[in-house]
Amino acid sequence: MLRIGIVGCGKIADQHAEAIKRIRGCELAAVCDSEPLMARQMQDRFGVKGCFTDLDQFLSVSQPDVVHITTPPQSHFGLAKACLDAGCHVYIEKPLTVNTHEAELLVEKAEANALKLTVGHNAQFTHAARRMRKLISEGFLGGPPIHLESYYCSNLADPSYARAVLGDKDHWVRNLPGKLLHNIISHGISKIVPFLDAESPEVVVFGFTSPLLKRIGETAIIDELRVMVRDNVNTTAYFTFSSQIRPALHHLRVYGSRNSIAIDDDHETVIQFPGVKYRSYLDQFLPPIGFSGQYLMNAFSNIGKFLKRDFHMDSGMKFLIESLYQSVLSHAPVPIPYREIILTSKIMDSIFQQLLNLR
Repeated sequence: MLRIGIVGCGKIADQHAEAIKRIRGCELAAVCDSEPLMARQMQDRFGVKGCFTDLDQFLSVSQPDVVHITTPPQSHFGLAKACLDAGCHVYIEKPLTVNTHEAELLVEKAEANALKLTVGHNAQFTHAARRMRKLISEGFLGGPPIHLESYYCSNLADPSYARAVLGDKDHWVRNLPGKLLHNIISHGISKIVPFLDAESPEVVVFGFTSPLLKRIGETAIIDELRVMVRDNVNTTAYFTFSSQIRPALHHLRVYGSRNSIAIDDDHETVIQFPGVKYRSYLDQFLPPIGFSGQYLMNAFSNIGKFLKRDFHMDSGMKFLIESLYQSVLSHAPVPIPYREIILTSKIMDSIFQQLLNLR
């Protein structure tokens, strides 16, 4: 039985706790938050035995096997380092750290201590994303991807998050190197990283503040981002973040030399695009019929998962957490290779540095 602890009892911690409760062979043993009320409310709502406001006491008394860190990113490095020093495996909410240097130090410490470390890139583990990777591993693309397009958007009309950021000039998000973008885009960047071979790919960035934010006098936050990434083996990728696109997309398209694939995480669909073309007008008749059939099969698949109680809104998070626990118990590789974690951080560092130069 793995003993699990959570440090940071804010909103995102609830999703972690709910996922942990659905995983066999583990126990949410303790929670910790510097604000006593936050720690106690989580203890009461989830029936947790241990409740702490001091990290050292939390680690020494509850002795968790795995610690989930769900605090603002500025605190991730120090908290994770302390947990690794105490012999705990660590799951850190995205982004892992505020820069690549801190990320590399944590990975080095985890490896030196023979401990597991992962980051909350749960968008890589949705049902659709896992089906896509299976198709690619089976050779559906006809070889390595030639090009990728990742869209990860957000709606600034969401009162539970965006309005709090926009309405508070001292919000912790504003103090991140990449501000609003820093707390969101790792989900979209991490989707393309597994298909890149270069350790330092070329990154070209264009970002601006949307007309909507300018109209309300908000000029410090960039909420429209376009990124082009070029690998050293002729693979390219586009990443788009937008607060204005409707619907707010969470898509990935992977283009191959034989066929291509598109996944939609909002609707949990995987659509296969065959590379062959039909003769004459058949190319306008048969493909639409085929695509409608694929959408119908996706719907049936989703209904089946729902009936089997395997279709939670945060199923990607549960899968990632469970995969980390299995790697701890069986000494298997971590669910997200450390190379991918570092490369995601490198690309983000490059994005934010270029945006700073544009100001």
